[in-house]
Amino acid sequence: MQVGEDPTREGLVRTPERVARSYKELLSGHRLSVGQVVGEGVFHEDCSEMVLVRDIEFYSLCEHHMLPFFGRVHVAYIPDGRIIGLSKIPRIVDIFAKRLQVQERMTIQIAEALQQTLQPKGVAVVVYASHLCMMMRGVQKQNSSAMTSCLLGAFRSDARTRSEFFGLVNAEGR
Repeated sequence: MQVGEDPTREGLVRTPERVARSYKELLSGHRLSVGQVVGEGVFHEDCSEMVLVRDIEFYSLCEHHMLPFFGRVHVAYIPDGRIIGLSKIPRIVDIFAKRLQVQERMTIQIAEALQQTLQPKGVAVVVYASHLCMMMRGVQKQNSSAMTSCLLGAFRSDARTRSEFFGLVNAEGR
């Protein structure tokens, strides 16, 4: 397909190698596992109250158009004798964000990774994202965004726990 550019133009000559390096970085999540990232970051602790990490920024590439989507992730879990180092949660988000992805799958993957790693009483993940495939092409809706959630364990079965989570996620004045 022709796009009307001269591939021998100075600004474009090295573009293929720059794009390859860029994709290697943007898609680095395929080369990582949750176990590698978590390492020894799981600790035995007598804690049973909700742990929430909010506003984890992420950038990903839509697998349908290879255009970026980006936003924020909120992750909570209720420990059952084990906790994870707080910095490990954004790292888990990055593993799944740095892949060719769809938001719906990414949300579930993050929740299931925490569930498998910690076996907590529950896990909740909410993802808010803007998709350039909707904003700059196709329907061209610049103010649109998408929200997905995955609720496991107590967050799914207990309305009070679910309500507490969404209340904390939406709280003002952090």
